[in-house]
Amino acid sequence: MLEELKEEQIVNKVGGRFKLSTLIQKRLVQLNAGSRPLVDLKTKDNMQIVLQEIMQDKIFLDTSNEVRVTGEMRAGRETPQLNLDDL
Repeated sequence: MLEELKEEQIVNKVGGRFKLSTLIQKRLVQLNAGSRPLVDLKTKDNMQIVLQEIMQDKIFLDTSNEVRVTGEMRAGRETPQLNLDDL
């Protein structure tokens, strides 16, 4: 098991174990489909990349349980939404 998952800090940051599990799973799907990582790590381990993105507040789940990048705007506002698949 990865050390980050043993600590309550990452669970509390996301808002619970279910949300953490959902965020990890959805972001892994995006990375496996070709999305670029939002952190610069010298690893190809997508799980490590996702955990670092969470710990560095790069991604989060919105109220509809969709993965969002910190600072992105929702669709329908003046600034277009950043799509993680375009990175």
